[in-house]
Amino acid sequence: MTSDEGPDRAVADDRAAIADIVRTFFGAFASGADCTARLDALRQVFLPEAVIVRTGGGVPVVSGVDGFIAPRRELLSGGTLTDFREWELRGHTEIFGDVAHHFCSYAKAGVQNGAAFTGRGMKTLQFVRLPAGWRISAVAWDDERDGLAIDGGVQSAEVRGTR
Repeated sequence: MTSDEGPDRAVADDRAAIADIVRTFFGAFASGADCTARLDALRQVFLPEAVIVRTGGGVPVVSGVDGFIAPRRELLSGGTLTDFREWELRGHTEIFGDVAHHFCSYAKAGVQNGAAFTGRGMKTLQFVRLPAGWRISAVAWDDERDGLAIDGGVQSAEVRGTR
């Protein structure tokens, strides 16, 4: 066995594959040219049965893949949201066998109905390995708001227990 064929190489390959999926995920959320193609690419990185959850201090909104993509397609290509993009700030990936988790801070900026805005939040992406490669099985996120802020990619608000 050469040094390129050992377990370290397999872990590096897994990390690279997951990093590519994370880039595809964040790259999909940008207005402008190729918006439809970028959103369509999401279907290739999600399990068909994946669960996507938007939190935000209220009742979480749970979607499947199509229910997640459709409103974003309308928003990103409808003309009321321009110059929009999301990008990862910092993150880390943990892998164990055929499951993985990526937890990251992210930022977003754009112009909606003529008003510029920015925001930040945290996203968690869960992955499973299939014979065809890694796929996202679940995504959840929360954005900064009063009482909940990101400080260097780590929550600065006190961690709360279950409700």
